[in-house]
Amino acid sequence: MLTELIQLSFDKIMQNITYTVIVLSAEGKRFAIYTEPSIGRILQMYLTDTERQRPLTYDLIDSIFIGLDIKLKQVVINDVQDTIYFCKLFLEQDRIDFTHILEIDARPSDCITLALMNDVPVFCTREVFDKTISIED
Repeated sequence: MLTELIQLSFDKIMQNITYTVIVLSAEGKRFAIYTEPSIGRILQMYLTDTERQRPLTYDLIDSIFIGLDIKLKQVVINDVQDTIYFCKLFLEQDRIDFTHILEIDARPSDCITLALMNDVPVFCTREVFDKTISIED
C-alpha cells in the first residue's frame, strides 16, 4: 500500500524562553511542532543567513553529506504519538552502478533544519496530517 505524502510549507517560528514552536502548513491547515529553545535560535540563524564564528552541528552534518557525496532528498514526518512527532531523512548516494537510498530516523526539528539549509521538501503522511491539531494565529 502506498502512503500518501503531503508537502508542507514552513510557516514561521515562535519562541519563548522555554520552547520553540515550528509552524507548518498545507491544504489550508496549520499545525505546530514544539521543540527546545536552542533549535529556534539555530533555525533563525539559518533563515537570516547569520554568520557563525564556528560551524554548528548542522554545518558538520552538511559537510559530511558533501564529503560522502550524499544528497538530502526529502524529509517525511511519518508518525505522531500524543504530541511527539517522528520523522525520517531520506538521503541519496550515487554508487558506480546503483543509487543507494538511506532512510534515517531523526527528530523533526533536526530534519526541518537540514531541509531548510538544503532547500529540500518536507512532507508528512496523510495519516499524520489528519491527526494534527489545527492552530490559529
